[in-house]
Amino acid sequence: MRFDELELENAVLDGLDAMNFTDMTPVQELAIPPILEGRDVIGCAQTGTGKTAAYVLPVINELSKGGYPDDAINAIIMAPTRELVQQIDQQIEGFSYYIPCSAVAVYGGTDGIIYAQQERSLQMGADIVVATPGRLIAHINLVEVDLSHVSFFILDEADRMLDMGFYDDIIQIFRLLPKECQIIMFSATMPPKIRTLAENIMKNPAEIEIAISKPPESIMQTAYICYESQKLEILEKLFTESSPKRVLIFSSKKQKVKELTQILKRMKMNVADMHSDLEQTNREQVMKDFKNGHIDVLVATDVVSRGIDITDISLVINYDIPKDPEDYVHRIGRTARGTDGKGMSITLVSEREQYMFKTIETFLDKDVYKIPVDPSLGKAPEYEPEKHKNDMYMRSDGRGRRNGERGSRNGERGRRNGERCGRNGERGSRSGNKSKSKKKATNH
Repeated sequence: MRFDELELENAVLDGLDAMNFTDMTPVQELAIPPILEGRDVIGCAQTGTGKTAAYVLPVINELSKGGYPDDAINAIIMAPTRELVQQIDQQIEGFSYYIPCSAVAVYGGTDGIIYAQQERSLQMGADIVVATPGRLIAHINLVEVDLSHVSFFILDEADRMLDMGFYDDIIQIFRLLPKECQIIMFSATMPPKIRTLAENIMKNPAEIEIAISKPPESIMQTAYICYESQKLEILEKLFTESSPKRVLIFSSKKQKVKELTQILKRMKMNVADMHSDLEQTNREQVMKDFKNGHIDVLVATDVVSRGIDITDISLVINYDIPKDPEDYVHRIGRTARGTDGKGMSITLVSEREQYMFKTIETFLDKDVYKIPVDPSLGKAPEYEPEKHKNDMYMRSDGRGRRNGERGSRNGERGRRNGERCGRNGERGSRSGNKSKSKKKATNH
């Protein structure tokens, strides 16, 4: 279905035409009509399906018709991370090119000047406020922010926001909105907590669901089955054989990200790291440098796997296995976004990670090609995921079990120590009695 088949304002269609947007994605085709009708909408869709345009376009379209106050906040879009907030803000700027629509991005990690600008925009009014929950709440708690004129309240990646503990913040903001406010919510998954949130804040919502997206076939997916100790050697060999350009390396742990970055720097590589310990200004500069080609290799946690759109990444390397198949899709989906639509991913799979990698292959409905480990790096393990099923259980779900077993062992140890202390006490008591007896005998 084409955008020009929708009842959109001419100025909105002109903006879409200038951006070469002609055909809608499935989520846009399903979501835009009910949003234009004024209905609450709850949608299950992943990053990369076009969901941002699915809610931004109808909101901009309605605002362009006029009738909304110029000195008030008319729409709030909430997202879990500052990176996603920034991306949404950029898309609003593009879609509203021919429309006098004001937008402000509100997120943390900024200096006092930007904080003051955010505060001023919130008090004076902006057509659209794109914000992280924590920072918006911080402003609301410090100054008077009038939300009584908000007509659209949108939650993007709602499941992630709840996972990050923002439920109370969302409810606090919701209670400041007028009852007739239209609620739109998108989530990658639909666990019970999302259903509960929807029941608490939405009115007879239209429900749409898009199947979990899978990586484009244009991505050449590969893997090395190796020992944990071989991962770094494989990485070093890869970069020795060919000079890395436009490479993104993912690790789930920020400490590992820092270590890898230092190792690659010692190899004289043009590398930088990205993780939550960096100040926001530093993170923005790193992303800008990587985008502009001033950095060849970016080592990052999953903070980069969602909401970042860089078109010419040639290779994505998973130094470790992400926690679920969806995260794997988000990670490798950072490549194959250039004009040729081609890219490559390499995943380093240790013995303990084999079963988890097999679940990813099952999700993909394909076997990922296994590159043989170079014999110079030593013998590699066989790929036997079922054999390592319990290893993976211990790694993920088993942490609590191990703690429980450890606690049980500690309890048993404590019980034995208690019994030992008891025996020692009895022994001490008997010894004391003997001493008393001896003293009595001596005195007599």
